[in-house]
Amino acid sequence: VQLQASGGGLVQAGGSLRLSCAASERTFGSYSMGWFRQTPGKEREFVAAINWNSGYAYYVDSVKGRFTVSRDHAKNTAYLQMHSLKPEDTAVYYCAADTNRMVGTTTPPYWGQGTQVTVSS
Repeated sequence: VQLQASGGGLVQAGGSLRLSCAASERTFGSYSMGWFRQTPGKEREFVAAINWNSGYAYYVDSVKGRFTVSRDHAKNTAYLQMHSLKPEDTAVYYCAADTNRMVGTTTPPYWGQGTQVTVSS
């Protein structure tokens, strides 16, 4: 399974961006998909995840109320809608998928390439 992330860019503080993560296989039996982010010199940080079937989602505290994760079954794609962006949200964002458990509970087996999000102050 390959994951293709897109949608990063440069935005001013308070702005919005939407990241997309498309899975390569239409028969992709994902249990969940989600997002991590990483800045230089720091460990990769969990951001959000969504159960592919139920739509249950959970978030790291720092993004609650600002970020929303969703999925589109027909397009085999997960999204991360980011509002009220802050400079501290600047990072490389990675999408991930797991066929057995919620992303974020353990290291996911499937990863997309990173997409850079830069929030200017």
